[in-house]
Amino acid sequence: MQWILGIALAAAVFVILKQWGALSAEKKKAATWKVVLVVGGALLFFMVLTGRIQVLTAAVAAVIPLLRKLPALLKYAPALNWMFADKRQGGGAGQENRQSDPASELSGQMSVREARDVLGVKAGCSEEDIVMAHRRLMQKLHPDRGGNDYLAAKLNEAKQVLLGKRKA
Repeated sequence: MQWILGIALAAAVFVILKQWGALSAEKKKAATWKVVLVVGGALLFFMVLTGRIQVLTAAVAAVIPLLRKLPALLKYAPALNWMFADKRQGGGAGQENRQSDPASELSGQMSVREARDVLGVKAGCSEEDIVMAHRRLMQKLHPDRGGNDYLAAKLNEAKQVLLGKRKA
């Protein structure tokens, strides 16, 4: 029985790969979703037949706590998207902010608008708001807590720019 299933699976993979090569790029994208659904369904069917459905139940139980944290993590998505947009778009969002302040463009420093965006504070906020926003983000993005050096440096630079402009 196992040999028959193995041969049938090998034949199915061969046919699918042969047809895959003839598809255009647009059709490959649509076909990818169909393949994922068929393979997922076949895997689920196989697990039910062999009595291993408890593995799937355990996997779902392990993912549920992660899904509960997802909304909390998604509120940081715009900030991370903004930070990495400069690399993806070849100077997109980050460059617009730097062009608004020619002095910061020449010196290579962060503009006040960019610093406010990084820390998530509004124009005219108090010094205490800046310090609290920096502390809150640094607790989440510090390298010792799973963040990275780049993000921590950006947070420190943003705090320095905003507090430095207030003292001047």
